[in-house]
Amino acid sequence: MADTPKILAFSGSLRGGSWNKKLVRVAAAAARDAGASVTEFDLRELNLPLYDEDLEARDGLPEGAKRLKSLMSSHHGLLIASPEYNSSISAALKNAIDWASRPVAGQPPLEAFNDKVAVLMSTSPGALGGLRGLVHLRAILGNINVTVLPQQFALSKSHEAFDANGDLKDAKTRDIVRGLGDQLVKTLRKLLA
Repeated sequence: MADTPKILAFSGSLRGGSWNKKLVRVAAAAARDAGASVTEFDLRELNLPLYDEDLEARDGLPEGAKRLKSLMSSHHGLLIASPEYNSSISAALKNAIDWASRPVAGQPPLEAFNDKVAVLMSTSPGALGGLRGLVHLRAILGNINVTVLPQQFALSKSHEAFDANGDLKDAKTRDIVRGLGDQLVKTLRKLLA
């Protein structure tokens, strides 16, 4: 296919053993199986300082922010697994979004977000599975020109959901999460046609 959907998959968690990192890998694998080119990355690799306009004015965009903007700009879709921290998204994810939204001379405003399509998911040990944080993430992304698909999933009891290999134990749950990756690929194919 000439216009193979390119998807960027990541979690809003910095923790090495993050359940959200495991969750997004399941959806990413399904997107690959559906024919997409999928790039997985870890926010921790970006080593982003907290957004500070004085820092930006003095030093410009940090290398991690440049890398993130480049990654986002070169992909059509986003698979994001967002942990819920105190009923909202993680500071790491919000900070990454803030840095990626910064204007750069010669680029259109919000260039890293324009025309992107996203699918959201979350998991947490709590009964709601991180659902409250997805409401905030959906609003943030929608306000910066990302089309967020209505399909999403919040998985409760994350501490019981994964096996030692990081796979989802429950087949029905695994099918739902894989369906998110598959749906993003189908949507992008229609948009790229």
